[in-house]
Amino acid sequence: MSGLDIGIIVFYMAGMLFIGIYSGKKQQDSDDYFVAGRKAGVFSITCLWLSSWIGGASIVGTAERAYSMGITAVWYVVVIAVSLVIFAFTFTGTIKRLSTKLNLLTYPDFIESRYDSKTRMVATICTILGMIGFVASQFLAGGSTLSALTGWDTKVSLIVVAAVITFYTAFGGLLAVTYTDWVQTVILLLGIVILGVPLSIMHMDGGISAIQSLPDSYMNLGAWGWPSIIALGLTTLFSFYTNMDGYTRCIAAKDVKTSRRGSLLAAAGIFIIAVSATFLGLSTKVIMPDLPDSRNALSYLIIHIFPQGLRGIVVVGIIAAIMSSADILMLTASTNLTKDIYQRYINRDVTDKKIRHLSTCCSFGIGFVALLFAMYRQDIIDVLFIALTINSAGLFLPTVLGVCWKKANSSAAFYSAACSLAVVLFWFLGNALKWGKIFETDSFWPGLAVSALLFFPISTWGRQTPEEKAKLKVFQSAGKQGGKEE
Repeated sequence: MSGLDIGIIVFYMAGMLFIGIYSGKKQQDSDDYFVAGRKAGVFSITCLWLSSWIGGASIVGTAERAYSMGITAVWYVVVIAVSLVIFAFTFTGTIKRLSTKLNLLTYPDFIESRYDSKTRMVATICTILGMIGFVASQFLAGGSTLSALTGWDTKVSLIVVAAVITFYTAFGGLLAVTYTDWVQTVILLLGIVILGVPLSIMHMDGGISAIQSLPDSYMNLGAWGWPSIIALGLTTLFSFYTNMDGYTRCIAAKDVKTSRRGSLLAAAGIFIIAVSATFLGLSTKVIMPDLPDSRNALSYLIIHIFPQGLRGIVVVGIIAAIMSSADILMLTASTNLTKDIYQRYINRDVTDKKIRHLSTCCSFGIGFVALLFAMYRQDIIDVLFIALTINSAGLFLPTVLGVCWKKANSSAAFYSAACSLAVVLFWFLGNALKWGKIFETDSFWPGLAVSALLFFPISTWGRQTPEEKAKLKVFQSAGKQGGKEE
């Protein structure tokens, strides 16, 4: 890459660091740090959703899959858009109303307000493990992309990306994430959609019709395998109901309407990016059909077809997608450690100032652990699937049915979530150590099965204590629609 392109990348990263420092000085309390003061508007909520779910795996991973498999790669991101629409209409209002009336700040807060502290702890562990996996996948995508495009050493690139993201997130909190995501969403759309797609069309002989020259299998939407596509869709959908970063967006919105509208606008943007990333992968296959490594298909395309200056902007767009996903995930895990573990179980009387300082330290710690995990495990999609499964398999039923089924009780929630987590981790271990063919099955299915087999019988035949009945009454009352807020 030219000096101009590298200069653009360096300038962008320096700008993100400046925003982090600036945001840190604007914070007045922990609500500002963790949920942006609960007053984010539609545009901010849209950007937060886009930046969280459109990251390295969504852009780089989708283009790579499209290069090697065809249009079936579009499912990886389309299922995100569809899941977000369903979530927007079914759950965003409930989360916002409950968070306002019961003063909830995190997903484990939500779980404890319906069940008990034991179930809250399981939810906290699942969330922290999942978030570290998500952050590691984004570090991997950022490091590999930066290395391929600049020629820097892979480990050096990984460390640079991890350091910048960790720094501005640790010091700026959600205010920094919100401000940087405004910039990063615009750059992402500019680089991938507005510049990337037209330039790809211009460089294909015959324009967009050149895609038809690819093998017939590249036009098969089910080439990925329908069992895998269905598992991916369910895992993604369930994750929206159990991922704490989604709860953070709903809580940060100024009202229910803002939360829902921001979610729906983000879903539309995600769909556009899904199609664009898939098209870029197919274009690369047409223009450069014999690449030595399909994992860097998008990087090769950028180097091959983009002129100086524009190349740097597109690279920044990809890095923006990666960084804007990692920052909110890191902040989510930090919130879990400080609010859901330290303040909840160790020091209930901790001052607001100390909790913010502790969160800064936790963000640095999470960034470091995620960096080590990224260096150890090099497959982006694999790491992402591990995180999704840990977050969704055991928590989906207790979360959703806790809202709409009166019989759901704390024992059912705790045992189904805890045993499901144990099964999922055991399944991952069995697959890694190659204990048998059965462990090649996606761990999501046995994890979900165990959760269902425990949750429904215990809820049906078990009894709620008087305390549980009182908590249920308060929970259901707080979750009801309130008129003007809608």
